[in-house]
Amino acid sequence: MTEVEVVQLLVSPAHRCAGRPSEGAAAAPADELVSEVEVRRGLGLVGDRYFARPAHRNAAVTIMAAESLPLDIDPSGDLRQTRRNILLRGIDIDSCVGSTIALDSGTGPVTFAVNRPARPCAWMDVTLGPGAQRALRGKGGVRCTPLSDGVITLGTATFRVVGEPGPGGTGHQL
Repeated sequence: MTEVEVVQLLVSPAHRCAGRPSEGAAAAPADELVSEVEVRRGLGLVGDRYFARPAHRNAAVTIMAAESLPLDIDPSGDLRQTRRNILLRGIDIDSCVGSTIALDSGTGPVTFAVNRPARPCAWMDVTLGPGAQRALRGKGGVRCTPLSDGVITLGTATFRVVGEPGPGGTGHQL
């Protein structure tokens, strides 16, 4: 078990990065940064744009390590531009692809299947700054499926891998 910090939580009801990156992103709703998120098994984060969308069930929640951000990004500032739902400090989340993980911020563990990398796109150069897409290759976070219901809050949390990759790269319970 590892102690981590939940640095930021993002629940965005709408896509902000649509069309061409050269046209810029839409303005961010003031309420998309939250102090807690409600997680629903197999559906995602309540209120998020990907919640209960069949095409996104295996990628409904994105998690990223704050340590992966380009060095010229202020980690104490508004990091919603990463468009990742959960920003953690203290764990190399990118190394957990194929595993099952548990995150507990004090209300009980919430488990996730870490399905695949969240590859940075050209929008990162627009929202974070020039060169961000390249700087985040291989460390843009992960796309997950929630395996349990629960609540995640900002602040100190515990993180653990509860299932290692099995045959075919899928996580399984230990």
